[in-house]
Amino acid sequence: MVLLAAAVCNKSGKAIISRQFVEMSRSRIEGLLAAFPKLMSSGKQHTFVETESVRYVYQPLEKLYMLLITTKASNILEDLETLRLFARVIPEYCRNFDEQDIVDQAFPLIFAFDEIVALGYRESVNLAQIRTFTEMESHEEAVFKSVRETQEKEAKIQMQKRAKELQVARRENQKAGRSAGFGGGFGSGSFTQRDNPVIDSVPMDTPKPSYTAATSKPSSSRNALRLGSKKKDVDTFVGQLESEGEKVGGTKSSLSSAVAKQTTPVKDQEGVHIAIEEKISLTAGRDGGLQNMEVHGLVKVKVNDETYGKIKVNVQNNDKKGIQLQTHPNVDKKLFNASSCIALKNQEKSFPLNTDVGVLKWRFQTQDEDMMPLQINCWPNDTGSGCDVNIEYELKQTDLELHDVTILIPLPSGVGAPVVGDCDGEYNFDSRKSVLQWNLAVIDANNESGSMEFSIAGHPDDFFPVNVNFISKNSYCDLQITEVQNCSDDSPVKFSSEVVFYVDRYEIV
Repeated sequence: MVLLAAAVCNKSGKAIISRQFVEMSRSRIEGLLAAFPKLMSSGKQHTFVETESVRYVYQPLEKLYMLLITTKASNILEDLETLRLFARVIPEYCRNFDEQDIVDQAFPLIFAFDEIVALGYRESVNLAQIRTFTEMESHEEAVFKSVRETQEKEAKIQMQKRAKELQVARRENQKAGRSAGFGGGFGSGSFTQRDNPVIDSVPMDTPKPSYTAATSKPSSSRNALRLGSKKKDVDTFVGQLESEGEKVGGTKSSLSSAVAKQTTPVKDQEGVHIAIEEKISLTAGRDGGLQNMEVHGLVKVKVNDETYGKIKVNVQNNDKKGIQLQTHPNVDKKLFNASSCIALKNQEKSFPLNTDVGVLKWRFQTQDEDMMPLQINCWPNDTGSGCDVNIEYELKQTDLELHDVTILIPLPSGVGAPVVGDCDGEYNFDSRKSVLQWNLAVIDANNESGSMEFSIAGHPDDFFPVNVNFISKNSYCDLQITEVQNCSDDSPVKFSSEVVFYVDRYEIV
């Protein structure tokens, strides 16, 4: 086929956006589009009209038309297939099929059009590949951003340390001046200072500087003013970094709102709180087989009571999958390898107060289909007049208990709602996004499989990629916190803990 142009126009033939794939003047494309409404026969249902030189292949989009202009020698079946793919691209970027929404998303739509057709000929791509190409995700860019964020964190830590050193020096100078004025014993004995315990390098994913009055009790209003001056020093240093083009700030939290609901409120946490977080990224094929699966985990320690600053955490590793564990640089690695105990290298230092500190992380990667937490099979059957779709799930890891499971199946746009037959759980059809949402409250060993059947007009490729989302309070890699002890006398410390296993990306393409 030779595709001359692809356009979205209104019923009067006015072009909203148009992409020409061969050399063509603006006046010619505007003339072709203006002639299109006059060629349509009222009362007849067709998907194409022809003139002496070109063929118009179109599909209505509410008040607009998705229109392809091709040569008369092109294959009409290939034209219709290409038109169907163009029509599926529009809802990816536009929620409402109106002129303003199309104009707002003009450039993303044109970029997507260019992925479908090159120099007038159809490329062998599907909707998932178009989404991937237009997102332009780069591993090198991700590595660069990660390194940049690490540098920013280190700069912020150095900034805080330098500001603290300046503040300590200022206090010493003020203390020396008062000692000369009031006399030796009284002046030097009235002001005491206690060092705040800190960890030298980056303690966690989202560093938060904290200033608490519990570590040093003020003896006069002048001390309170000095706390403010410390913050002013910090803000000044941040301003200097920003003026030099450095962006200093906390990183965004990786937890979604659903994950945040599962976290333990601060009021219910003990003096020591341990959090285990795991997230999974998975891509599987529609015909079976696991393309890639990665699980990233992190253990975070939060000390809410300063009397428990010097502690060690005992970990029980029941994993049989072969995960790769890595401790924080300030954690005693030899002690952990010998006894699975997490403690600081320098026993004289304490964990920061009221701060989440990442102490242990791990990574697991596989292409073994048996390692999938939840297997999804989607079977569209083309009946000629539409598709009968059967989709089923199976829990592969029966020791897991998955909550708030959502399976999203894309549907062709502009064909109405699906007719749902048998369904385990609940379902909801979102007409604006053209998505069928299958909801299951819990999937566990007692409910390890289920299915749903529905019928709708469309092509088998229209129902992919299928996206899955869930949350679990069970660790995929089966790590458990067994005990927390004081480093000084090995006495047990009462602690609270939580486990959150959630989805970063889970799709069947």
